[in-house]
Amino acid sequence: MNNVINNYKKLKQSIPQLIKISGYRNDYIAKRLGMQPANFSVKKQRCNWNEDELDLLIKTLTTTTGEVETYLREATEISISDEHINGKMYTAEEFEKRMKWK
Repeated sequence: MNNVINNYKKLKQSIPQLIKISGYRNDYIAKRLGMQPANFSVKKQRCNWNEDELDLLIKTLTTTTGEVETYLREATEISISDEHINGKMYTAEEFEKRMKWK
């Protein structure tokens, strides 16, 4: 259960990076979510998406670009890999590198 919660938290925190990878403009995504671009910008900055917004965001971001799907797949594989299950710990730098944040 902790793994599910941790993956959910990672997903919420990864949304700005996913938006960047997708190549979509903020105003386009905001329109798809039915919100004003200014409100979208604040939510993107604070990562305070609700479940419905996350669902629509993921559907929007994965419709035309394989890069976002690859990023999500790799993020999930990292978090549930055998190394993770067997308790291998990563430094913050290793984790950021594996998540391709840097």
